[in-house]
Amino acid sequence: MRNRYNCHITYRYRDKLVDERDYIGFATLAEQVHRKSVKRGFEFTLMICGETGLGKSTLINTLFLADLYTQRTVPRVEERIEKTTRIEKKTLDIEEKGVKLRLTIVDTPGFGDSVNCEDSWRVCTQYIDEQFRQYFTDESGLNRRNIQDNRVHCLLYFVPPYGHSLRQLDIDLMRRLHKKVNIIVVIGKADTLTPTEVKTLKARILDDIETHGIQIYRFPDCDSDEDEEFKQQDRELKASLPFAVVGSNTVMEVAGRKIRGRQYPWGVVDVENPEHSDVMKLRTMLISTHMQDLKDTTRDVHYENYRAQCISQISQHALRERNKLKRESTASNHDFSDTDRLLLQKDEEIRRMQDMLAQMQEQLKSSHISDSVIDV
Repeated sequence: MRNRYNCHITYRYRDKLVDERDYIGFATLAEQVHRKSVKRGFEFTLMICGETGLGKSTLINTLFLADLYTQRTVPRVEERIEKTTRIEKKTLDIEEKGVKLRLTIVDTPGFGDSVNCEDSWRVCTQYIDEQFRQYFTDESGLNRRNIQDNRVHCLLYFVPPYGHSLRQLDIDLMRRLHKKVNIIVVIGKADTLTPTEVKTLKARILDDIETHGIQIYRFPDCDSDEDEEFKQQDRELKASLPFAVVGSNTVMEVAGRKIRGRQYPWGVVDVENPEHSDVMKLRTMLISTHMQDLKDTTRDVHYENYRAQCISQISQHALRERNKLKRESTASNHDFSDTDRLLLQKDEEIRRMQDMLAQMQEQLKSSHISDSVIDV
C-alpha cells in the first residue's frame, strides 16, 4: 500500500485486494446500518385477544419459549358474569446472537367472558388509539431523539375450534380494528379437530372475512430475486391462514428427544410438528420472516391513517376558530386590529395543515397498499 500522496492505494476488503480507483466505499453502508440497528435494539408489540380458555397464554409461552404467565388462574363462572375486559402488559427482553429485542405482550383477560359482550372490543380499540396518540404527541414535540414505540404491531385474534365459523363477537371486533392494527387470525386448541374439520373451518373463516369486508394482514409478495426455498416457504405460510395452533407448557421426552407436547391416551401431540399444529409456521411468520413488515405496515398505513385524521381534526378546529374570529371582526367593524392579525395567523395555519394532508395522501396513494384509506 502506498501513501496518499503517491499514485494510488491498494488495500484489502473482505479478503480481496481492491484498487482505490475502482472502489468508493459505500458498499459498507449496509454493514453500518446493521451495526447501528443491532446496537440500538428492536421493539415489537404483540396484542392477543380471545375469550378465556382458548390457550392464548400457553401459545405465547410456546412461541417465545418462555413462561410469562405463572400466576394466571382461570376465573370461576360466577366471577365471569360481570367481568369486564382489561389490559395486561408484560415486557420481555430477548437476546439472540447479539441482537436484542424488547418484546411487549398485551393481553386482554376478560374479553368475551361476561354475559353482555357488546362492549368487549372497546377496551382494545381505546388502547390501540391511546398508543397512536402518545406516539403522535411525542413525534410532534421538540425532543424526538428517544421516542419509545409502544404502538401495537400485530393482533393475534383467537377463534374457538368448536364453532362452525366466526361469531358475531369476532366479526364486531375485527371490523372495528382492521384499519388500526394488523390482524392475524388463529384457531385455538386445534387438536380438538380432525384434519378435515380444520380445513373446513379455515375455509369458512376466510369466507366470512371476505363477506364482511374485514382486512386481515396480507403477506407481501415475494421479490423476484428471492430463492426458490423462500418462495416455497411463503406459499406454505399463505396457504395455512388462519393458523390452527396447539400450545403446551410441558416439555417431555419422546423417542429420545425433548419436545413441547400434550399427552393423550391415544398418543402425544408435538406442538412443533407441522402435521399436528401450525405453531412453527406462525412463529416463522411472526418472528423470522414478517416481523419487520408488520412494523412497516403499522407505521406506513395504520399510524399514517391515524395521523392524517388528527391533522384533519386540528385543521377543522383551526378553521372554526378562524370563522369565529372573522365574525367577531366583522361585528366590531374596526380597521386592522389584533383580531385581523389572528385571522391571518389562522389562515396560514390552515394552509399548512391542508398542504401536509395533501402530501400524506399522495404518499399513501403511491404505496399501492390496498387498505391505506384515509377517512377525513
